[in-house]
Amino acid sequence: MAKTIRVTCAIILKDGKILVAQRGEKMDLPFKWEFPGGKIEENESAENCLTREIKEELDIDIKVKKPFKSNFHSYKEGKEIELIPFLCGYISGHLVVKEHQQIRWIEPENLLILDWADADVPIVNNFIEWFKANH
Repeated sequence: MAKTIRVTCAIILKDGKILVAQRGEKMDLPFKWEFPGGKIEENESAENCLTREIKEELDIDIKVKKPFKSNFHSYKEGKEIELIPFLCGYISGHLVVKEHQQIRWIEPENLLILDWADADVPIVNNFIEWFKANH
């Protein structure tokens, strides 16, 4: 049985738009869209992982506000991940694209137009339901 890899992702809300990232052609799942984030290191909390990863990948500071339901996803190669999403607020910094093909700020109602990585799809749907109920 493969060990489940714990991965965080940030649903960063700024001025009514959400930050989304497109994976590069050399990454796993090339050109799929995802919420940015990364793997939790040993003895690291999910929240600390997320602020560290976003700073490393995008050079911005965020505030972790609210957890959403995790999604467990198994990939064909037998790899299983637990994707742990958090609603985050943008604090400061100028976005720098380091790992992704591109990043975009997009309206929540347009999220479903994108071609998402499979593990992110339930999270996108949960967020949209929450957003409609709360805005």
